[in-house]
Amino acid sequence: MIENIGRRETPFRRLQEELGRVIANTPPGERLPSEPKLSKQLGVSRATLREAMRAFEGQGIVRRRQGVGTFVISHTHVLDSGLEVLESIETMAHQISLPVAMGRSKISYIQADAKQALVFNVKELTPLIQIERVILAEDRPAAFLIDILSDDILKPSELAAGFTGSVLDFLIQRGTPKLANSVTEIQAVAATSEVARLLEIQRGDALLYFQAKLFTQFGRMVDLSSSYFLPGYFNFHVVRRVGQH
Repeated sequence: MIENIGRRETPFRRLQEELGRVIANTPPGERLPSEPKLSKQLGVSRATLREAMRAFEGQGIVRRRQGVGTFVISHTHVLDSGLEVLESIETMAHQISLPVAMGRSKISYIQADAKQALVFNVKELTPLIQIERVILAEDRPAAFLIDILSDDILKPSELAAGFTGSVLDFLIQRGTPKLANSVTEIQAVAATSEVARLLEIQRGDALLYFQAKLFTQFGRMVDLSSSYFLPGYFNFHVVRRVGQH
């Protein structure tokens, strides 16, 4: 007997296909059946259902909202960017005519802790500015950004007018200091309770996380940023040169 390996389906794969049909038959913006009801309908445990649902969340097809439910979403735009050039979300969105806006924001003075003092090469308790904001795409949360800067680089009063969410664009348009490059660490992380609440997702959901250090042309680090991106809205890639042997 010859078995067609290519057509073999695992129980989990069948579950994803059945779940996909449920999602496809639910109009965009509508809520899926509750987790207990859907797990009973599909004949699986709630833990298995959550695992199957994560693939659809990662593609940006559904969005779970803490304490509310899981909704089918519809968006045709994905912010696609190479990592070779540092660009703001606004710049990327403008390139594909995707409307973005700044949602909830908070600007506050903080004092450098030991880690921040080391990164900024300053003494502990040195005043810093922290800017937190949610970025909306198609009127839904798509990213949560935190920038920490020296208070001689940027003051809250400067952001009183004209600030739409991008510290990078603000500094570029202002023209000082002259920016040169950014060093960024990228990883996948699980959403904390606070980040999940701001992005209207479930605690523990997967996010793309960038931590970047922005340097001037004289080598001074002026901005430490943390960015949490919903995977369904962002597609980052890198072009790599083939090494010479």
